[in-house]
Amino acid sequence: MRKPTRRGVLGAALAAPFLAPPSRAQGLTPLRFILDWKAQGPHAWYYLAQSRGYFREAGLDVTIDQGEGSAAAVTRVMSGAYDAGFGDINAVIQNAAQRPGEQPVMVYLVYNRAPYAIIARADGPVRSLKDLEGRQLGAPAGSATARMFPALAARNGVDPAKVRMAAIQPNLVEQMLVQGQVDAIAQFSGTSYMNFVGMGRDPEKDFRWFFYSDMGLDQYSNGVLVSQALLRNRPEAVRGLVAAINRAIRDVAADPDAGIAELKRVEPLTDPAIEKRRMLYMLRAQMTTPETEALGLGDLDDRRLEGAMATVVQTYGLSRTPAASEVFRRDFLPAREARRLPALAG
Repeated sequence: MRKPTRRGVLGAALAAPFLAPPSRAQGLTPLRFILDWKAQGPHAWYYLAQSRGYFREAGLDVTIDQGEGSAAAVTRVMSGAYDAGFGDINAVIQNAAQRPGEQPVMVYLVYNRAPYAIIARADGPVRSLKDLEGRQLGAPAGSATARMFPALAARNGVDPAKVRMAAIQPNLVEQMLVQGQVDAIAQFSGTSYMNFVGMGRDPEKDFRWFFYSDMGLDQYSNGVLVSQALLRNRPEAVRGLVAAINRAIRDVAADPDAGIAELKRVEPLTDPAIEKRRMLYMLRAQMTTPETEALGLGDLDDRRLEGAMATVVQTYGLSRTPAASEVFRRDFLPAREARRLPALAG
């Protein structure tokens, strides 16, 4: 059985486009930011950047809303509902190919190693990806993991047309797998791992894990993305946003309890023990890699990005391959030394 402990891991219908409403805070630029998911441990740094005044120091009045999936976050920014967000780079690639000039652009990569996984019950019928054919795979409607499943299937001889996809409410994904209502789920590993712990299950003994990154799909994943309007009209706001988030990530890595305390303040129902473990899981598994050691958090390898784009273009039969600059811009990154994670505490 594959265990997820390798590498030592544990509003309104549509808001007006950027610049439409005046800021309530004198002299600050208003900015709406959407997360990829409900508030969890790996979102603590966004709230910390807000509470410690890092956004304000950058001249920003940031409103943070929870999201409904990594791919959905890209769509919400692209629609003009949000100025920036935390979403999936592969969805950016797809939109850049299909609707060039409208797609958001990633300016700070957070998850250097994609946390995509197919998860099945250890006592269930899915013992290999091929076993998904003729069975039901569940995932939230806005899931980047589900969106990238056809690419995973193609790499592993699976016919995605033979896999029945079920859209599940975000809070019911793991529950439906445990209850046998679906045969497997497509989910972020850190999300499911800790949700299983919270349900009193043993993530390593009770489930089989099929990691995309171990099965021929070496994609990047989530990062900070901004709208074309923000990029064009307020580049200084983009620079300030990136600097504030980078600073807060380093703060939380050095003092995880401070980040979890802020998350608890924002979401009183937060289980601090569970969310701290989830946050450390993501820091160690997805954010600390040989590549981030070399390049610093936030940046990426251009050749690897080209390979990731080729995978998306081939999987979806897209008519064009976008230029790397349409997908990712490193212009706004702080100096490399400022993007090195400190030794993780906790």
